[in-house]
Amino acid sequence: MVVPVIDFSKLDGAERAETMAQIADGCENWGFFQLVNHGIPLELLDRVKKVCSESYRLREAAFRSSEPVQTLERLVEAERRGEAVAPVDDMDWEDIFYLHDDNQWPSDPPAFKETMREYRAELKKLAERVMEAMDENLGLDKGRMKAAFTGDGLHAPFFGTKVSHYPPCPRPDLITGLRAHTDAGGVILLFQDDKVGGLEVLKDGEWLDVQPLPDAIVVNTGDQVEVLSNGRYRSAWHRVLPMRNGNRRSIASFYNPAFEAAISPAVGEGAAAAYPDYVFGDYMDVYNKQKFDAKEPRFEAVKAPKSA
Repeated sequence: MVVPVIDFSKLDGAERAETMAQIADGCENWGFFQLVNHGIPLELLDRVKKVCSESYRLREAAFRSSEPVQTLERLVEAERRGEAVAPVDDMDWEDIFYLHDDNQWPSDPPAFKETMREYRAELKKLAERVMEAMDENLGLDKGRMKAAFTGDGLHAPFFGTKVSHYPPCPRPDLITGLRAHTDAGGVILLFQDDKVGGLEVLKDGEWLDVQPLPDAIVVNTGDQVEVLSNGRYRSAWHRVLPMRNGNRRSIASFYNPAFEAAISPAVGEGAAAAYPDYVFGDYMDVYNKQKFDAKEPRFEAVKAPKSA
């Protein structure tokens, strides 16, 4: 099985119905799909790759002295002494920093800020187009998902970008690149490395590669899309395996509800809701403590209103 690859340009042409069906299959049966011909200029993607790779080179020395590296070195040394060691299960072999509208961005390399502002604007537009396709496939009014994420326009959605690198790992059997999890938010758009793999999605009990594909954007659905669709779309478990060779670049952008947004299943009159109503910020409070645990208890935890 291969993660679906969808030509997004055909959404506006004679093959629209087939393309919409492919998007529905990706959302319902995978929680993951890849978009090609998505409208983001390839020249911009090349600049994004360049400035993010340069930014990591400036951070590389710090990663070499980071806790994951030191922990792995201690395990390897203990193993050399003949001690039994167990794989690390509470940290990831990952260098990360975050970009959103009101935090401090790297000023070096000089082109980083301008390039990533341009890229994030394009990704946000693409996310909203994908959400409109989801609305249509779910039989919802156009813009229903965006309205839910913004409190009917009262709040701005939270749009964040996580810039990650997974450097070569000498002992991938002793640590993970990124532990298995589902994403808390809405629609996630990933510009992944086109040479170094490692991203896997759980499909029917089997871990499958999300194959590197040059200039594609990987889309996955988060927990809030699962709730809004009343379980028709599912947030998918995924992970990153560390690699002995190659420095994997990963740029994930998250189109999430505003923290004040009220989230509830979009069900018709008389239909049973399979998920509770809650405020997204309350869900995030739970998620931040239980990210790598089963998602069902997270929904249970926000079911009852918080006590005063």
